[in-house]
Amino acid sequence: MCCSLAKQRALRADAAPAKEKPDTKSKMERLFGFKKEDLTSWSSLVALLNRPTDPASLGIFRCLFGLLMAIDVTQERGLSHLDFKYLDGAPVCRFPLFNFLQPLPLDWMYLVYVVMFLGALGIMLGCFYRFSCLMFISTYWYIFFLDKTAWNNHSYLYGLIGFQLTLMDGNRYWSIDGLRRPSIRNAHVPLWNYTLLRTQIFIVYFIAGIKKLDADWVEGYSMSYLAHHWLFDPFKVILPVELINLLVVHGGGLILDLSAGYLLFFDATRPYGFLSVTYFHCMNSQLFSIGMFSYTMLATSPLFCYTDWPRRFFAHFPAFLRAVLPLTSPDQQPSASCVYPEISSTTPKLRFKHRLAAIFTVLYIIEQFFMPYSHFITKGYNNWTNGLYGYSWDMMVHSRSHQHVKITYKDGQTGDIGYLNPGVFTQSRRWKDHGDMLKQYATCLSQLLPRYNISEPEIYFDIWVSINERFQQRIFDPRVDIVTADWSPFKPNPWLMPLLVDLSPWRTKFQEIEGSLDNQTEIVFIADFPGLHLENFVSEDLGNTSIHVLQGKLNVEVVEEKKNYTVQPGEQIKVPAGAYHKVYTVSEDPSCYMYVYVNTTEAALQDNFTKLLEIQERARNGTETEPLPPELQPLIAAEGEEVNATDPIVQLFLKRQRRMKEVKKRREAGVLERFERFAVKKYYTIRRGFLMTAIALRNLAVGLPPLEQLTREVAFANMKAPQADGSQEERLKDEVGHGEL
Repeated sequence: MCCSLAKQRALRADAAPAKEKPDTKSKMERLFGFKKEDLTSWSSLVALLNRPTDPASLGIFRCLFGLLMAIDVTQERGLSHLDFKYLDGAPVCRFPLFNFLQPLPLDWMYLVYVVMFLGALGIMLGCFYRFSCLMFISTYWYIFFLDKTAWNNHSYLYGLIGFQLTLMDGNRYWSIDGLRRPSIRNAHVPLWNYTLLRTQIFIVYFIAGIKKLDADWVEGYSMSYLAHHWLFDPFKVILPVELINLLVVHGGGLILDLSAGYLLFFDATRPYGFLSVTYFHCMNSQLFSIGMFSYTMLATSPLFCYTDWPRRFFAHFPAFLRAVLPLTSPDQQPSASCVYPEISSTTPKLRFKHRLAAIFTVLYIIEQFFMPYSHFITKGYNNWTNGLYGYSWDMMVHSRSHQHVKITYKDGQTGDIGYLNPGVFTQSRRWKDHGDMLKQYATCLSQLLPRYNISEPEIYFDIWVSINERFQQRIFDPRVDIVTADWSPFKPNPWLMPLLVDLSPWRTKFQEIEGSLDNQTEIVFIADFPGLHLENFVSEDLGNTSIHVLQGKLNVEVVEEKKNYTVQPGEQIKVPAGAYHKVYTVSEDPSCYMYVYVNTTEAALQDNFTKLLEIQERARNGTETEPLPPELQPLIAAEGEEVNATDPIVQLFLKRQRRMKEVKKRREAGVLERFERFAVKKYYTIRRGFLMTAIALRNLAVGLPPLEQLTREVAFANMKAPQADGSQEERLKDEVGHGEL
């Protein structure tokens, strides 16, 4: 009798309200789902957080999350290219969160990924649920901590959700565990299960919006390149690109992030919230390479609905399908995890685990609100932006470009000086922006260079970065030997150069200057500190290169001429191509200047292409009066015909035409063709991951086969569809002009 009454009360509290019954709830209860009295004491709050709730919505989310994480293992987690990342014996500098963390041998790393994949499948199926969650999060967080360069906010979110699900009763609905154990099938779950997930998603949206109140975002400097993407073409009918960037990209992103959590929470605004976030995440899936993030966020949206929505949704399906579909019956079993009101008393019976669950919920929510602003503790990870990217929900707030990176080593015994290729011994570029990673990189280089007869090496980095379209400037002091430099996670980085924020207003001037140039002229804006200099080499392709001083005083040294020239604001100096020069800042304040140059080789090539196109058009329409010489005959070859062009300019011209035709063909492809191309690419990616995993597991079980057999197996795993050639994909992206999208 007590259980039946409890179930009825739970259903009335958590199911969608029946339309035919009068609503006797208070205004607060209608808005928030609980009464004011539920917050008047600790005991009432514990009872509220452990209130019996329908497990249906949580079960569906568990299934979707497990499915998306299983796919993610082969995609963003990197199963398909694991052998490139963890190749045994390769001299690679790595960037773990804790230096004692190291990758296992390659075959064992594949086993780690198998455990993570099986854990994700177990979560999806609700099979040995708690054990599957532990399998997933233990391997996931190990891989996450193993490489800081791969951190991003959504990868962090996946780990948090996996951790939360481990503690929740996510297998009470539509799970194999429910079939194995009838006692938990369709049993209530405590309300805190939903509270944690809903609050987590609210934090993702809301804190991301707060971070976008940054002046660079509000003024439209963070993601200005996005306005040129084809997804925003419909807006170009009524708005110029500048306003699309300011109002749609930046203004729209700010408003959506600030409001999405509220819109999803309240019944009256939820349809608008669903529409907004669905459109937003579908756009993001096309704008960025962010794996399963867009789809995971879409899967979280129904968590804000009434918890019995799956029952009402699947009740509309034909009866013959209900054997495999989730339960639609409203009858639910009581659960020891929940707190039920006592019939003889108004005070429910609270157990230790109920109080513990409430304490955990409150502390977890406080911690999640605190983490994005915890950078005053971990000061060593602060650079121009606070903390390591990936746990502060500052998505897309900062964009960077790197103009110049120089790594200098000095032999500690002989004093010999040399230079390293930027990124040597690494597989990532993110170390250029983070002092902690730069310290790890320098330490690693100091351990590797003695193999090349460089003793006790000193390592110096000269890294120039522009953040949010500011001047290119140094981020770290190039005079400091990073191998011996001090660094602590709890102290400010002493060799970090300050961001010249006082020069930010120059960005509006940049746009005016760039708008006044022709299409063949390029420009780079530089800012430097007093007492430092930039050593630069002008390629022979860059004719008519000059330095224009905007602020401060410069001394320009032309190395070959052994001459120095003083340049004041408003003045300019031409620097020779094919030679080194040095630019010294000799004023007391930071200097600002710009390089203006023309790629004369590219300009000449474009002129030749224009002439060849005119000749080709005249020859094809019959207006060409002179016969074409042999070297130009390939211009009039029929489409698809094999040609053997001997002139290198003609070869490049025809090659460019083929690329542009392919780009046009891909852009104009129908939905089915696009889906087929996408499916084929994903098939071969996933295929390689599983085949390489099978090879690794076989190696662990029975040992390595002969080298010839292993070579054949890897070659078979590497097989690709002809149209999915990777280099072709990159060439096409470069041709479009937005390969990063």
